[in-house]
Amino acid sequence: MAKSKRIFFCTSCGNELSQWMGRCPACNEWDTIKEQVVATGKASSRAARNTPRREPRLIQEITSTSTKRIDTGIKEVNRVLGGGIIPGSLILLGGEPGIGKSTMMLQIALTDNGLKTLYVSGEESEEQIKMRAERIGIANKACHVLTETHLEDIITFIEEERPDIVIIDSIQTLYSEYAESSPGSLTQIRSCTTQLLGVAKQLSIAIFIIGHITKDGTIAGPKILEHIVDVVLQFEGDNNLTYRILRSHKNRFGSTNEIGVFEMHDAGLREIDSPSELLTTNACMPLCGCVTGASIEGLRPYLVEVQALVSNATYGTPQRSATGFDQRRMSILLAVLEKRAGMNLHQKDTFLNAAGGFKIADTGMDLAVAGAIMSSYYDRAPKESICCAGEIGLSGEVRPAPRTEQRIAEAARLGFKRIIISKYVELGTQRNWNIEISEIENISQLPRLLFT
Repeated sequence: MAKSKRIFFCTSCGNELSQWMGRCPACNEWDTIKEQVVATGKASSRAARNTPRREPRLIQEITSTSTKRIDTGIKEVNRVLGGGIIPGSLILLGGEPGIGKSTMMLQIALTDNGLKTLYVSGEESEEQIKMRAERIGIANKACHVLTETHLEDIITFIEEERPDIVIIDSIQTLYSEYAESSPGSLTQIRSCTTQLLGVAKQLSIAIFIIGHITKDGTIAGPKILEHIVDVVLQFEGDNNLTYRILRSHKNRFGSTNEIGVFEMHDAGLREIDSPSELLTTNACMPLCGCVTGASIEGLRPYLVEVQALVSNATYGTPQRSATGFDQRRMSILLAVLEKRAGMNLHQKDTFLNAAGGFKIADTGMDLAVAGAIMSSYYDRAPKESICCAGEIGLSGEVRPAPRTEQRIAEAARLGFKRIIISKYVELGTQRNWNIEISEIENISQLPRLLFT
């Protein structure tokens, strides 16, 4: 029998300690050290595992092979993963309850991609999964469903059947007999994830793990869980809206800047190939306080409509509210507009909103945000079919936005007639865009181009 010992984990950063402390010495967070029981002894020895000893090798002697990625059958998921799934990888998917994590994973399992899949559920019965599968559509006849929470039995089935993809829904429901704690505890989550990682690497099987998140939006369990897996995906969105965004926070086999856009329907998630067409509803119908901005995530450009409302402050302290945009960034832009553009905003309520529920973290949207605030402040609608792309500095200068050429091409593809960019952008010689390009160097020049 394996012996047990007590150790202490930091739930914030995953740091392991030998005794309890009020403050974690690694991340300096207070009251995050929790006591856990782990199994040690013969069960964890090399002789018990019956694995050969590995010797170090010179890096010049190691031969690199190009691994063929697995097509999930969903283009947006392939885009976020960097082109598909790497065999033997362990992928963690997190998101709010009801956001569509299980629906996405079941769609991957049921897609007609010629792969043998195993969907393991510890939260739903077989009948519930079948009802959801009929609503989505069963295209993969080689999809197996297993309702089990005992990890050792799941691993036994994986070793016998050798599926191409395994989906665990969810890691918080599994328990291992080698960990002396209840399912969902830090010890069980860490132990089960480590064992699944070993199975994925030894059998070269891709394993998806669905993880719950805490009230602050982080994946439940110690931070070490994210260090164990190869890929960490976050499914974002608002339950009141139909759009969902799949974002990569960690990817050992690709970029972490790509996003996948989906729309929730009764029959599951539908891929959105061109998010710009859904987020720019007023391109040909100018409205006061609405300006379209050209944003980019990774290599994907898309246009977002920014809406602003500026009104007289009812109370002594003006209100500042932003939905889908960093409120601190908005406060900086308001200060720049007041100092460099002569706008009296310190006694004005300012509300900002990004259409479609998208969260904008691109500084290249500064010019569109400033234009929307100007449009509402002066109560003038911008000209038709105009968009913006540029970053605003504290001195009021308009700086180049990253990948400006891709933003221009996306605006031209959607039929915009003019785009306002920084004067300091170095464009290539191939300028075959059917769009007028206006260049500015200071924020004070924006109203002239926006309204005349």
